[in-house]
Amino acid sequence: MNNQNNLPVDFSAKIIGTPVYTISAADLMKNFADAKLLVDDAFTEPAFVNNYAARRFKFPKPPATGTHVLGSVGGTLTWLSTEEC
Repeated sequence: MNNQNNLPVDFSAKIIGTPVYTISAADLMKNFADAKLLVDDAFTEPAFVNNYAARRFKFPKPPATGTHVLGSVGGTLTWLSTEEC
């Protein structure tokens, strides 16, 4: 199931009338900071989520057969062949 383009809640659709509770700007910013993935830009590419600019992690294309794990060799992400589990 691919949910990378679906945010868990569309807040703009949830607020009808007066909000039930409020959240401080500092708490909201803390939530965003907690959710922010910190990764070098070399490992990401531009993307959009619900028409908002985002960044998507770039995975190397996985092999078609066999069992592999994602690892780093010489600073480059690559699929490493492993034994069947």
